[in-house]
Amino acid sequence: WWQAWPALLAILVVAVAVPIIEHARWITFAAPWAFAWLAVLPWLWWMQVAGWGGQGGWRGAVALTVRFALIVTLIAALAEPRAVRSSDALSLVYCVDTSDSIGDRVVDQAKTWMLTTVGKKPPKDEAGLVAFGRDAAVELPPRQSFPFERFATRIARDGTDLEQALSLSAAILPEDRPGRIVLIGDGVATRGSLDRVLDQLTQRGIAVDVLPVQYDHTQEVWVERVDLPAEVRTGESYEAGVLLGALQDGQGQLVLRENGREVARGPVTWRAGKNRFALPLRLRGPGYYEYAATVEPAPGQDGWLENNSALSWLYLQGEGRVLMLVDGEGRSEDHASLLKALNAEERAVEVKTAYACPDDPLSLLPYDAVILVNVPADQMDQLQQQALRNAVADQGLGLIMVGGKNGFGPGGWNRTPIEEALPVTMDINARKVMPKGALVIVLHTCEFGDGNTWAKRITKQAIKVLGARDEAGVVDFDYSGSYQWVFPLTPVGEYEKLVPLIEAASPADMPDFNATFQLAYNGLAASDAATKHIIVISDGDPSPPSPSLMERIVKAKITVSTITVEPHGGKEVDAYSMIAEVTGGRSYFPKDPSRLPAIFVKEAKTLKRSQIQNMTFTPTLGFPSPIMKGITAIPPLKGYTLTTPKARAQTVLEGPDPDEEDPVLAWWRFGTGAAAAFTGDLGSNWGADWVTWDRYQAFVGQLLTSVARLRTPSRLRLTASASGSEGIITVVDHHPDGGFLDLNARVTLPDGGHRSVALTQIAPGRYRAVVSLSGRGRYQVLVAGSGNDGKGVTRQERATGGFAVAYSQEYLRFRSDPQVLERIAARTGGRVLTGNEDGAALFGVAREPRSSSRPIFALLFWILAALLVLDVAVRRVQPDWSIIAGWFKRNKAEGPSTPAMGALMAAKARAQERTAADVASALPAQALPPMKPNISRPPRVSAAAPPTTPSSTTPSSTMDRLLEAKRRRQDPPT
Repeated sequence: WWQAWPALLAILVVAVAVPIIEHARWITFAAPWAFAWLAVLPWLWWMQVAGWGGQGGWRGAVALTVRFALIVTLIAALAEPRAVRSSDALSLVYCVDTSDSIGDRVVDQAKTWMLTTVGKKPPKDEAGLVAFGRDAAVELPPRQSFPFERFATRIARDGTDLEQALSLSAAILPEDRPGRIVLIGDGVATRGSLDRVLDQLTQRGIAVDVLPVQYDHTQEVWVERVDLPAEVRTGESYEAGVLLGALQDGQGQLVLRENGREVARGPVTWRAGKNRFALPLRLRGPGYYEYAATVEPAPGQDGWLENNSALSWLYLQGEGRVLMLVDGEGRSEDHASLLKALNAEERAVEVKTAYACPDDPLSLLPYDAVILVNVPADQMDQLQQQALRNAVADQGLGLIMVGGKNGFGPGGWNRTPIEEALPVTMDINARKVMPKGALVIVLHTCEFGDGNTWAKRITKQAIKVLGARDEAGVVDFDYSGSYQWVFPLTPVGEYEKLVPLIEAASPADMPDFNATFQLAYNGLAASDAATKHIIVISDGDPSPPSPSLMERIVKAKITVSTITVEPHGGKEVDAYSMIAEVTGGRSYFPKDPSRLPAIFVKEAKTLKRSQIQNMTFTPTLGFPSPIMKGITAIPPLKGYTLTTPKARAQTVLEGPDPDEEDPVLAWWRFGTGAAAAFTGDLGSNWGADWVTWDRYQAFVGQLLTSVARLRTPSRLRLTASASGSEGIITVVDHHPDGGFLDLNARVTLPDGGHRSVALTQIAPGRYRAVVSLSGRGRYQVLVAGSGNDGKGVTRQERATGGFAVAYSQEYLRFRSDPQVLERIAARTGGRVLTGNEDGAALFGVAREPRSSSRPIFALLFWILAALLVLDVAVRRVQPDWSIIAGWFKRNKAEGPSTPAMGALMAAKARAQERTAADVASALPAQALPPMKPNISRPPRVSAAAPPTTPSSTTPSSTMDRLLEAKRRRQDPPT
């Protein structure tokens, strides 16, 4: 039994060492059950002592020890060891309310207090900063240095979301060290759920210290809402009711504006509390009427101006009109023939430039259809495009896009809300051979307000214009001082993956453009794109690239366009203009940063010109459609734009290639409306033969009829209004036979999102629903449902309406709420600060060390590899210790020859002479030169040994003679 001590000792060492390591928090094991494999050690010991290992004595003991170490290390690796690191360094995040209710003065005071306290923090502690209002953003992540100068992130200040602010602050606190939040605010929240985030903070052990901001406004007046009549008729007079609130008595002017035009004004006197005033209004004819009531108080009687106006609207239905949007910089010939044909069809057409398109869906209610005629995407902003898209989906508006050089893909409509509504996509997925483009955007930090935010925004918009097969890349110079790819040239079809990379970019002040242009050149030179383009945005600081690099860029046919924003001098503009001129690009010098998105979209469109097909062909009939009713012969077109039909679209007219479904005319239903795409043009360019066609008017009329809004009478009357943070939707059913209706409302939010809510019957024929608001803006409401009337007949009803919120609830908060801040501190174990604390008091709190761990399997892997080699060496390699010992002995210099050494040397010489003689006798005399003994001194020759001479006999071959000589040496005669 005493021979079992090696196995018992190994098990005992592991059993004692592992708990000690775990208790000391040096290493923790995620799978400690793996140590059950220690039971294999006795078996390994038995194999050794029973002789199965093949070694005994000290060598067997060493082999067993190495094998035990190997197995224990393997078991430790299976137990998933993790090195534990503990730290008591504090990570503190300042969470500062920058909303309008706080005010700029208080924000500046908070900034001063932060910089004062953070300057006295212990060196090993970290500090970060989060700014919040209606949303929240990270100004600085926690770090030992605090390089803060000013608030740089774009925060919507018309609201306060404490939940998002605290949640984001907690998210950037590291898990491996104690964390704390300092909340500086007024305790007022206009959105979010505070209890939910407080539970999360408590679970993580994150305390929140609060620094209350105190205020109490006494001078404030606001317009709460505007009430308009539910039913109106043309030419009759009505009254608009204006509900005004005030904290004190006062007087001023009350103004009513209709679609931006002042229609009523008068002096008013109000009392503290709620006041109602009536203003006259008169509807001149059918249409959309938006009313804004504004109070203009006397000086010193008001605080915020943002809450001095309220909006409401009404729609008086009449004959549906057609809105034709044209290129503001285009030719009248593009739409003149189309306008003439619509007028001949007795359609009321209103022609506007795309710049003047309404930016809310409600303003599009008077129109049955909207026609875009050769309009580029950069002439409509995101709000206008979203409004048009929502009007088609939710209101049943019709949409037609007519092509040309600025339509569809070449016009930059890729990945826009308008493309979403159209029956075609701008990506040419079906075409096997299609030249693709490659675009590289070089970002340099711009020192105008929110320069980097603008840069990221316009980069995303420019990339969206490209097709899925096109490539895009972004190069910048970051704060670490390296020129780098934000992402290399990547197919734009992976746009959703590229967006986070763009958002994470932090362009810094680039010293020169040579390195970034070199990166862009290398990427574009390696690309197989047919068109290659670089867009550069800068404030003029970086020096231009070298002439040799510019020469290579020109030879590679890479065009460069430069955009210089607020340069520091005039020479920079000239230098960048020269870069654009040399490469065939364009240079821009915008005075207003708001022009940047349109410029980037325009530049990105240069890669899309390959979609324009200038060729004469006759479209062929595709899917049968009422659009082509009575039309058999179709005139030729002189060109069209390549697009791809969507899955549910009907391709009514097809292009010239029978193998490719290139739509010339496509149609589909989108939401409650319909949309069509004509990829040729209907003017005097590609459609020169169409405008003289005798069926041109009939074709245009039938095309418009296929998409125009269907105006069906409804018995429902919908009214909607905002009350506090909620929207109230009321529907009255005027059907004479009554009956119950199952109604649901779909509310389109100002940011383009949607909310659905079911209406509840609150009285016979009266239904109501409440929806939470998401901020200021216009809310569109679509109510639809079905049911039976009093006679059992099935009814399908729908109604549209909406309301507008002129200002956020942020501007109805007139005093701070310190009790909310005290509750936050109490729930999380924080403190209520006074603002007199210095850095030592703020950071000098009791802190519980936090631990983190990381896997150390890689370390054990290398130990295992070394032990495995050692195990094999011990068991398979037999060392000669005398030879090894000789490696460490000094080699003695050669001395004079001794008699014994002389005798040995003589014997060696005689053997060499015999060998030479044997070889010489076996070869012809001329075959070998005389052989000399290979020794360092003359051999001693015995006198009794006669000299040998070559044999005179000649064997049959040289090989035979050699073999014979070898046999004589190996078998000497006895």
